[in-house]
Amino acid sequence: MRGATLAKWAALATAVALAATACGGGGDSGGGGADGVVTSSWGDPQNPLEPANTNEVQGGKVLSMIFRNLVQYDPKTGAAKNLLAEKITTTDSTNFTIAVKAGWTFSNGEPVTAKSFVDAWNYGAHLKNNQKNASFFGAIEGYDQVHPEKGAPTAATMSGLKVVDGQTFTVKLSQKFSTFPGTLGYVAFAPLPKAFFDDHAGWLSKPIGNGPYTIDSYSKGSQMQLKRWDGYPGADKAQNGGITLKVYTDNNTAYTDLTAGNLDLVDDVPASQLKNVSADLGDRYINTPAGIIQTLGFPFYDPAWNTPNGAKLRQGLSMAINREQITETIFQKTRTPAQDWTSPVLGESGGFKDVCGSFCKYDAAEAKKLVAEGGGIPGGTMTISYNADTGSHKEWVDAVCNSINNALGDNKACVGNPVGTFADFRGQVSTQKMKGPFRAGWQMDYPLIQNFLQPLYYTNASSNDGKWSNPQFDKLVNQANAETDIAKAVQTFQQAEEVLRDDMGAIPLWYQNGSAGYSERVSNVTLNPFSVPVYDQIKVS
Repeated sequence: MRGATLAKWAALATAVALAATACGGGGDSGGGGADGVVTSSWGDPQNPLEPANTNEVQGGKVLSMIFRNLVQYDPKTGAAKNLLAEKITTTDSTNFTIAVKAGWTFSNGEPVTAKSFVDAWNYGAHLKNNQKNASFFGAIEGYDQVHPEKGAPTAATMSGLKVVDGQTFTVKLSQKFSTFPGTLGYVAFAPLPKAFFDDHAGWLSKPIGNGPYTIDSYSKGSQMQLKRWDGYPGADKAQNGGITLKVYTDNNTAYTDLTAGNLDLVDDVPASQLKNVSADLGDRYINTPAGIIQTLGFPFYDPAWNTPNGAKLRQGLSMAINREQITETIFQKTRTPAQDWTSPVLGESGGFKDVCGSFCKYDAAEAKKLVAEGGGIPGGTMTISYNADTGSHKEWVDAVCNSINNALGDNKACVGNPVGTFADFRGQVSTQKMKGPFRAGWQMDYPLIQNFLQPLYYTNASSNDGKWSNPQFDKLVNQANAETDIAKAVQTFQQAEEVLRDDMGAIPLWYQNGSAGYSERVSNVTLNPFSVPVYDQIKVS
């Protein structure tokens, strides 16, 4: 099965992650109080905002505002609670009956029904629709028929989904999955209105959801305006009049606008401003742990980077990176040097462990030796590609290249390769256009080791952008997924992670904190465990 099924215990997770510069936040703020509009920095999404086709942060921010699911995750504790689900029941952990609460509607007035979920999930899973999150439906019976690994689909819908009546549907899984209900807060499982299917192009131009906000307008490269939906029936009603997401090609410009009073929120403080942010913002600066790791990916689809001795080359490059120095000088301690491919938020019992060992420690002599044994850098010079519009990536990419060049004694070994926008960069990465290493990051969907490994490194997984593939890794992931004992499952995933280390399928760089800054005109600003602002709770003075 493409991407394999989720681990049986995955639903124990309690949270889901889920540009021309623009100035003048006060110009369209709509005044203060409950009707005041919050202006926030943003970047254009990679793809149209279909729930099953969005697996990156910028699009995810919007979907978190315009959709609500069967299950919702508490923005502070991450606890999973039923929202649109009246109840989810099972007697055998394979067959589930889901009752959808009556009274919920989409913002166009359509009722949210059982069919809203079944049709959305079938659409998301089907191969012809080319949805990036299709593998999240892989546990449902019949997924293999609508999304085969090879060849054409042999069915239009998954046999495991059945509408019973207006507000009830059943789900049959291909294997026991006792905590399946807890996964249903992920954005891919959002319901879709009939309008999505009746006028798909029209819906894509102005998505209709069932969350506390509606999309009022979107101008690519400029901004998206979202307005509070006063008819929203949920308890988490928006505490402001709307959110205007302004596209910035440079986060430093966004930060300047924030400090000048022209922008209300920057949810990724640029590295170059970290030394100033406490003095500039005081207690309006947020720096909090998050389930995020930054890595360097490799184009394994390029034969030059997929050679018999390539593991030594990649391990040597990893040892040529002085993580301690870079996180101290560039990131002002808002990053922590990585020692595995997961995140400290998992804790030891969740799988966080020093798996990388010496390969993640700076050692110039050993790095130079391994790079030589690995055949040297292809062509003598490698480029590290990154998006130039957000995140101040230039500073750390230059620092990584300087570290590699110094370790190897070659000032032409590594150079940065900026790509204009996040959308353009992700477009090149996801269509296998990289010629060398590239910036990669992962913001957890839920806090489990499985989520840090399987979506990124399992053969043909949804976010395996570098196309790394290892049969032993896949085998161990499958074994872990079939394990009902959590401790044993974690140990098996760690064994898979050791396979990843031995081939250095990606270079772990550092774990990232969530950072944000906000203006004096807003309050009650927080980040959820995935470093995304809780937009609906922001208040405007």
